[in-house]
Amino acid sequence: MQDRADNRNSVLVIIPAFNEHETLPSTLAELKHTVPDYDVVVIDDGSTDNTADLAEAHGAICVRLPFNLGIGGALRTGFRFAVERGYGRAIQFDADGQHDASQIAAILAPLDEGADMVIGSRFAGVGDYHVGRSRGFAMGILRWSIQHLAGQKFTDTSSGFRSFDSEMLAMFATDYPIEYMDSAEALVLACRAGFDVREVPVSMRERAGGQASNRSFRLVYHYLRVLVSLANTPRRGPNPKAATP
Repeated sequence: MQDRADNRNSVLVIIPAFNEHETLPSTLAELKHTVPDYDVVVIDDGSTDNTADLAEAHGAICVRLPFNLGIGGALRTGFRFAVERGYGRAIQFDADGQHDASQIAAILAPLDEGADMVIGSRFAGVGDYHVGRSRGFAMGILRWSIQHLAGQKFTDTSSGFRSFDSEMLAMFATDYPIEYMDSAEALVLACRAGFDVREVPVSMRERAGGQASNRSFRLVYHYLRVLVSLANTPRRGPNPKAATP
């Protein structure tokens, strides 16, 4: 792994993983083939299978959590890892085979134009990703609510395919939400803090294996629960980048 000084110009791929032994090897192989110059850290979120051993066997850095924190806690660990080692940018990437490594360039490009955080959207006109009726209904409610809470429209508020600049990483290393639906709350936090959050269309695949973290019959309940939390999220000051001379 590169030292801290070199990492300022480097990209770290952060993969939160809980019992992903079925799909992690192919995910890491795809990343190695597509973005061989990027470091990859797998945050093993208290897995009970051999996820951590597979991550190391396939050349990834592995941070082993002693017990399951949930995806929000695992991601905050990954962001802290990136900040402590001085990475200038990071990619959030799923272990389950949904994300296409060839799309990484698309979500990095807006960072070059000044964006702080970029969302890879499944529903912005690229690919044919589909969701069930109950999930689609709940996601629609969440999109509408976040538009009003964040003051910005997004087509895919729960996408886990994202990129971040160093300022965004610094905030999320300490403040990333660790409760249910962390991805939606993170959008509101970033927008209300004045960061430049953008969305780009990407193609995604269905899960190649493992078990999805959300159950359809619980989605509406959990989405309504997170809306209460989001509505109480305070606004912060302007983007610290904008205040820098």
